[in-house]
Amino acid sequence: MARNSKNANGSPTVDSVSKAIIEQLQEDGRRPYGAIGRAVGLSEAAVRQRVQKLLDQGVMQVVAVTDPLTVGFMRQAMVGITVDGDVEQVADALAEVKEVEYVVVTAGSFDLLVEIVCEDDAHLLEMISKRIRALPGVRSTESFVYLKLRKQTYAWGTR
Repeated sequence: MARNSKNANGSPTVDSVSKAIIEQLQEDGRRPYGAIGRAVGLSEAAVRQRVQKLLDQGVMQVVAVTDPLTVGFMRQAMVGITVDGDVEQVADALAEVKEVEYVVVTAGSFDLLVEIVCEDDAHLLEMISKRIRALPGVRSTESFVYLKLRKQTYAWGTR
């Protein structure tokens, strides 16, 4: 992996070997570094160093992904938000809220899309009414309540 190199938009560059490591971890986040090394042609120590660099650069995270329903969060929703003023300021404020799992600045009907995970409907109502709509700059919201999770994957590979 090229050391400290960045692409045109300022993101770290990732070489083909590091991409192969990422793909191995997307298949199984607990795969041993030795097994990854054999698959990509590196030593276990070299894989460990590359993984740590990818983590440090924010290129990837290694986390346990759960189905929220099985761990006590009975309500999920995507909230479309229209903003007056500085969209990024509102996005940054939402990113600090623990119930907010996903914040993206968009083009289209909404300025932001935010995924929230709540314990129940009362918690969802509180989040939308008292936390999200109360933020300066939030003009309107539209909520899309999840009824059933049919697919959730993070193994899209690399390009």
